[in-house]
Amino acid sequence: MIAFWQEPPVDIDRDQAAQEAAKELSKPAYRDSGGSLIGKAVNKVMEWIRDLLDSLTGSSPNGHAGLVMLIVLLVLVVLVVLWRAGVLRTSRKATSQAVFDTARPQSAAEYRAQAEREAGAGDFALAIRSRFRACVAELTERTVLDERPGRTAYEVVADASQTAPVLHEPLQPAALVFTEVVYGNRPGTPERYAAVVTADNAARTARVAV
Repeated sequence: MIAFWQEPPVDIDRDQAAQEAAKELSKPAYRDSGGSLIGKAVNKVMEWIRDLLDSLTGSSPNGHAGLVMLIVLLVLVVLVVLWRAGVLRTSRKATSQAVFDTARPQSAAEYRAQAEREAGAGDFALAIRSRFRACVAELTERTVLDERPGRTAYEVVADASQTAPVLHEPLQPAALVFTEVVYGNRPGTPERYAAVVTADNAARTARVAV
């Protein structure tokens, strides 16, 4: 933003500003909102922006104020469209996909025993969650990982691979299974559980790189 204000002034009259706004707002990403409640709300925002832009550019003696307002409004439009598409909501959701949902997790052995009971009962979704937590707890107990609340499965892969590169290959598919099953509502299966068991076994035997 600072770099923008350091650029030489750009002359634009109110007609040009209105034309640029109309061109941007006519793109399919903004126009194809559908008949949903959200789509109707987006269309109302578009109409309000057009009316506001007309009034602002019409009252400006030069094009500079209109250009600034045009940029601000287009940023607003982009944010609305991204929100409608779910991009912003998805990004925020990703930050809450932590491995542990408690400040005081159990030991690796406790999570491992819990996973075996859940798998024996045929609940592989819960077994996958518990076994991956056992894997992460194991890595923490062996100081491959440091204590960090809120760490996601993919952050486990990245952090553990730095300390013990040999863990990357077994951890990567296990992290994918954990995330898809626990946060993506994918079904737990014996095959997916087996991938997490492989990662947990690797965590118990992997040597830390010197």
